Amino acid sequence: MKLLKSFNFSINGIKLLLKEQNFVIHIIALFAVIFLAIYLELNYLEWIVLLLTCGFVISLEAMNTAIEKICDLISKEKNKEIKTIKDISAASVLIQALISIAISILLFCKM
Repeated sequence: MKLLKSFNFSINGIKLLLKEQNFVIHIIALFAVIFLAIYLELNYLEWIVLLLTCGFVISLEAMNTAIEKICDLISKEKNKEIKTIKDISAASVLIQALISIAISILLFCKM
């Protein structure tokens, strides 16, 4: 019962994330990448690399959203330190997204 309850929390978190614009953008990109990978018939190892890198971006976006919500809870007013925290958190998503794009290009453009 306790395990089932924890899954309900997770499902609720996903529902909340699907209301966040940036998360939805990453999900759309994930589906585009999956369709391209199917079309290009990636091998088993390539699928593993692709799914891990995409999963990392989506997980980082979820963590970024959580950090932003915590910061907003701490202070609704402009705060230099909170802005720094939010900027660094957002930067982590961007860095991984760029790395994921590079990995995807390498996988999709192999010769």
